[in-house]
Amino acid sequence: AWTAYDAASRGLSVALVEKTDWGAGTSSASSKLIHGGLRYLEHYEFGLVRHALRERRTLYRIAPHLVRPLQFVLPMWRGPRAHPLMVSAGLALYDLMALGGQPVPRHRYYRARELLARYPFIDPERLLGGFRYGDCQEDDARMTLVVVAAAQGHGAVCANRVAAEGLIEDRGRVCGARLRDTLGDEVFEVRANVVVNAAGPWAPTLLGDAAPKVKLVKGTHLVLPAIAGCTEAFLLTAADGRVFFVIPWYGRTLVGTTELQVTDPAQAVPTDEETHYLLEGVRRGLPGLGWTEADVIGRFSGVRMLKAEDSASLAAVTREFEATQPRPGVLMPVGGKYTTARSDSRAIVDAVFGLLGRRPPPSRTHRHALPGAPTEPFERWQAQTVARLAAAGIDTEAARWLTLRHGTGVEAILAQVGAHRELAARIDDQAPFILAEAVCALRNEMAHDLDDIARRRMPLSLLVRGESWKPRLLALLAQERMHNTAHAASPQSDERSEITAG
Repeated sequence: AWTAYDAASRGLSVALVEKTDWGAGTSSASSKLIHGGLRYLEHYEFGLVRHALRERRTLYRIAPHLVRPLQFVLPMWRGPRAHPLMVSAGLALYDLMALGGQPVPRHRYYRARELLARYPFIDPERLLGGFRYGDCQEDDARMTLVVVAAAQGHGAVCANRVAAEGLIEDRGRVCGARLRDTLGDEVFEVRANVVVNAAGPWAPTLLGDAAPKVKLVKGTHLVLPAIAGCTEAFLLTAADGRVFFVIPWYGRTLVGTTELQVTDPAQAVPTDEETHYLLEGVRRGLPGLGWTEADVIGRFSGVRMLKAEDSASLAAVTREFEATQPRPGVLMPVGGKYTTARSDSRAIVDAVFGLLGRRPPPSRTHRHALPGAPTEPFERWQAQTVARLAAAGIDTEAARWLTLRHGTGVEAILAQVGAHRELAARIDDQAPFILAEAVCALRNEMAHDLDDIARRRMPLSLLVRGESWKPRLLALLAQERMHNTAHAASPQSDERSEITAG
């Protein structure tokens, strides 16, 4: 998505195709963070951390409605793990690398007594104290959709549910792709001077034997209840020495991730063993929460593609990015992090210009706000907008989340509610999403089925145990399909599908 946006904004003719839905793979299965990667300092990846912290600042500036500051607590216990002095030095370096207009404050230290007073559920045995530092949080699926909207806004043709089934070759050079419309089952070809195979863990399949060697690493997350009165995240260490996060998210808590090497992205399915591993890690560090398997509301897995290298552990495998050229005319990105995707896309598009024999003009994606970003200071805009949404009949919590997901795109939500007051109601009482948001997803955001709406346009299916929300959304989906049929029959209808995210 970032590559399509960068390329289109630099004047190239771009088509972006996705076989299912925007963000349906790895891009909706991350830890929902925009962060420098504090743990990578342990493996001396200073360049990667500095690069990611620079991107954290950029993304906060161009998408303040999507990227929000979040405080992390790092408790320290007596034992063989890093000493507080070493951690303090690492955090000081983290702050130093992030200097200049960052959205979060510098780190600070808490004595054990202070830490337990604030977070009484932390294990007090051998507790030395702890640190607080800042990073940022986002909704990964929503961010992906908005970047696609930005690409489309700069002239890229963007189509979901169009699968790339094979590459077209002419005189030893890739010159396009054979595509299938998965809704209409039509097969057609698209010719291109350069093809970018940015399909993540699915990319090697499209290239076959020509694909570079990679490692596929599966990560699983759990969704658990909110920690009462706590708005901070935690960085904890599991029994095997791996670090993982406990993060507040949409009024719930996200716990993850695991790391397991797999051979196929289809193996991105959570297991009971992974659930036990993560819960055991939480019980070690935060025993006062008392979470068990019965408390798990939802869980999800994703697979990321990293460079193939020999390392003592998967955690030590580098997240550094590389744009490879496995065959003439085709580029395949390997590695990288969600946080650095925008910057990595610049290198990909520079390489595209190189293959075209042209000097690349400068990238501009860091200069322009993403769709939905307010032009005025975000906090002031948000307060005014939440008041408008509440006046329209939307409950305050749902209104707040609408501003954090849609930014100025809430105007489309308000228009729906203004026309149909009943759409101000929540889809399900347990999650802060309203019916008008689902209508806009279907009409304005290329959503097609239940999973598009309830998993990616809004993470409803992850936040609510069971499917109490399903009948209401199915009825809405049927109603919207009737609306679309009537609209398509109109002589004034325009069948082009565009994303109007913001």
